[in-house]
Amino acid sequence: MISINKGVRLTVLLSCAFVGSMLVTVSYAPALYRAFCGATGFGGTTRRASGPVASHGALAPHAPLKVTFDTNLAPGLDWSFKPEQRSVTVDVDSPTTVYFDATNNSEKTVVARAVYNVTPSAIAPYFYKIQCFCFTQERLAPKQSARMPVVFYIDDNMLSDASARGVQELTLSYTFYGQKDLPSDKVAAVRDLKAGSDREIRQGINPKTQYENVTRQRQWP
Repeated sequence: MISINKGVRLTVLLSCAFVGSMLVTVSYAPALYRAFCGATGFGGTTRRASGPVASHGALAPHAPLKVTFDTNLAPGLDWSFKPEQRSVTVDVDSPTTVYFDATNNSEKTVVARAVYNVTPSAIAPYFYKIQCFCFTQERLAPKQSARMPVVFYIDDNMLSDASARGVQELTLSYTFYGQKDLPSDKVAAVRDLKAGSDREIRQGINPKTQYENVTRQRQWP
């Protein structure tokens, strides 16, 4: 009996050590960390939709959810950044478009990157963004502003999850971080945030059409 207990303890210790090493690894590799969080919802990270939502059968309806938007800037980034609406009320599995505004207040071209998360963490694995400005480097010229669309929906799989089913309000939070010491050729190659966002708006954003398109095939980021 004693040897069995020791074996169990050894197995648990080895398993914990493996998981811990994986978390350390992904924490120091941003791209790997984002992929890990995007696939698991770990740390309140939402998922990017590019494929189908499975048919879940008959599920009990859920009251509309209130989504509040929170915007932040890292120290040293001389931008303004805000949502056009502080919050929206949405139905489960209903694609929704919202807009965020960013302005470069400085006298020089600035490259920044936005990261995001969703709270409470229980709802994060079911929050999908179809279109977003996050996790890519974005460039704004001096005094330039951009109006940025975001399209998202909340997967009805949450209705089968007891920890998520009770959520009635959630917060989508963004933080822009300045990207420093980039050579001029790298800056020139970065996506122009205003031009890219304007093009997306001109092409027309139909949340329902985008939702139907991405529900044909899902791939994780």
